[in-house]
Amino acid sequence: MIDPKAFDDLAKRFAEAVPPGVRQFQAEMEKNAHAALQATFAKLDLVTREEFEVQQGVLARTRAKLEELEKQVAELEAKATGGKRRKTAEKSAEPDSSE
Repeated sequence: MIDPKAFDDLAKRFAEAVPPGVRQFQAEMEKNAHAALQATFAKLDLVTREEFEVQQGVLARTRAKLEELEKQVAELEAKATGGKRRKTAEKSAEPDSSE
């Protein structure tokens, strides 16, 4: 999920934004802001940067493999089509015995 230190930093920023006359509630405000942020981010179903980068690598490898397989299929199709064309060309080149 999200780095807990990021929550602490955001909560601290909110608490520091409180006017000086209300500083006595700073610790409570920081705690409440931290809990609210944590709950909000938990609902968003986010992933960490590390998880994202791992999946990005998996996707890149999958794309490379797909391109390789597509190339192999195209080569096999070309061979199969080329073989059929040769047989068709050979048949048409043979003299017709019915003449």
